[in-house]
Amino acid sequence: MSSGLESTQGADAIDVAIARGIDFDGSPIPAAKLDLYSQVMGLEAGRQRSGVSNTMRSRIVRIGAKHIAQADLNEMLAAADFAPLKDKEIAFYYGGK
Repeated sequence: MSSGLESTQGADAIDVAIARGIDFDGSPIPAAKLDLYSQVMGLEAGRQRSGVSNTMRSRIVRIGAKHIAQADLNEMLAAADFAPLKDKEIAFYYGGK
């Protein structure tokens, strides 16, 4: 049986919680936060994309940097024929570590 709270794991967990307007702890997400999020996501939805590979790489770097050491991520990018980490990505994602 479910406790009424959805899983906090997986790529879609945040989107499901936002769509329901309920945070992982069961509390309602304030309307002002939901409204601003919807406004900004609406702007993003209308943005022209540069290509699937570019977006895939961006997501890999953004999320991978949270879980994978810099040298390892760089090797993985190269092995998959993506561009290596850029200096600005290294500074942003790994600079404070």
